[in-house]
Amino acid sequence: MLFNSFEFLIFCPLVVIGFYCLPHKYRWLWLLLASYYFYMASEPSLVILLLVSTSVDYLCGLKMATVTSRKSKKLLLALSVSVNVGLLFVFKYLKFFTLNIKELLFFFGLEMDTSSASTGYNFAEILLPVGISFYTFQTMAYSIQIYRGDIQPEKHFGKFALYVAFFPQLVAGPIERASRLIPQLKKKVYFNYKEIRKGIFYMAWGLFLKIVVADRLGIYVDLAFNDPEYYQGPPLILGHWFFGFQIYYDFAAYTAIAIGVAKTLGVDLIQNFNRPFFSKSADEFWRRWHISLMQWMRDYLYRPLIKDFKFNRLSAVLLVFFITGLWHGANWTFIIWGMLNALLLILEVATKPIRKKIIQKLSFPKRLFSIMGFGFIFTYIMFSLIFFRSPSLSHAILYIKNLFKINALQINILDNYFEMALSIFLILFVQTIHYLKGNSRIHELVFKRSAPMRWAIYICFIFVVVLFGLNRQNTFIYFQF
Repeated sequence: MLFNSFEFLIFCPLVVIGFYCLPHKYRWLWLLLASYYFYMASEPSLVILLLVSTSVDYLCGLKMATVTSRKSKKLLLALSVSVNVGLLFVFKYLKFFTLNIKELLFFFGLEMDTSSASTGYNFAEILLPVGISFYTFQTMAYSIQIYRGDIQPEKHFGKFALYVAFFPQLVAGPIERASRLIPQLKKKVYFNYKEIRKGIFYMAWGLFLKIVVADRLGIYVDLAFNDPEYYQGPPLILGHWFFGFQIYYDFAAYTAIAIGVAKTLGVDLIQNFNRPFFSKSADEFWRRWHISLMQWMRDYLYRPLIKDFKFNRLSAVLLVFFITGLWHGANWTFIIWGMLNALLLILEVATKPIRKKIIQKLSFPKRLFSIMGFGFIFTYIMFSLIFFRSPSLSHAILYIKNLFKINALQINILDNYFEMALSIFLILFVQTIHYLKGNSRIHELVFKRSAPMRWAIYICFIFVVVLFGLNRQNTFIYFQF
């Protein structure tokens, strides 16, 4: 079920009303049933995988709390991780690895016969379960936290299942920690008008980002990336810039709606973004972009690689971003995108002493270097996203080749100057709001106004969404990950 669908417009109020009408002791069951219905609305049979991941991690967590042997705990943790990674591998990466092994063997003069294997499974019939990358990471984090002794296991299976399947953040995050989310799902919640109003506001803001801004930018992006051989120079430059803002607003829209829905149910989800396109360094960007995933990678991959497996920082960063790229999709384009960002981080750390000395010797104002840093990071990140958006490496290379061919100054490939101007205006509008209030305090721009002003803003907002919203019910980009 999509957040931007008419079904959700009916589903969400019913869930919230039912939640507050029920006694506290039954609310977890109501939310669990609603969450499973929400997930099964797209592909009912794939709920089995959600149940498998939930059951294995629940049982492993309980058992880890009772055994005293560290070796036994490690085996239970390995079982939990293996099942979750195994689900990801089979349903997301099996085709990718099989075809690449076949190509590698062919390179060395060997052939891999997959005809017999095809009777066991058909690549075309293997569906990518929606949200599998998110909920498997969330349940793995739970098992790791228990293994480390950070939390005690949740003994109530239903409430643990709700932690895994909580519908606002089930499909595309944010990836929550058990230590933060489970207590909120168990606490007694009272009707709070201010929090519910704030939740509705963030749902409305997310809807605006999705159907008015992101989907509009997607029209230009699709034209540019579908036919990169047809365009040269400016249209392709604007195309990958628009894609950078499209994916940001699309994902920020989902997060805003998820946070808003959760708030109406008395739950605070973490922010997934913090003005990433105002970053002045690669390190700063990755602390501001997809925060829940990068914190997961830091706590459960990067730090263990350094501490337990004695990796040096260079190799740990490379492996983390290799996996980050692969997490986004079974395609070499995502891996190249990850490696480009790893390279930037490594160069940034390696050249930091030199850059510091240069800045100290030069008499330029620090603000100028900050602006230069912002410009470089913005350009580099946008360039790397060409690989993220392209369906293949050859497609990305063709796009980049034509990107630097400037035979004409025509930039408007929509043949609609109003739409072109509107797209640019919307980017400037949203970026200004994010600059002023970040991603977490946007409501202050409205709620601190007088009542007449607030209602004027509400009416204008409805008018803008109705007039400029694209009613195509496009899926959110991160649903495919």
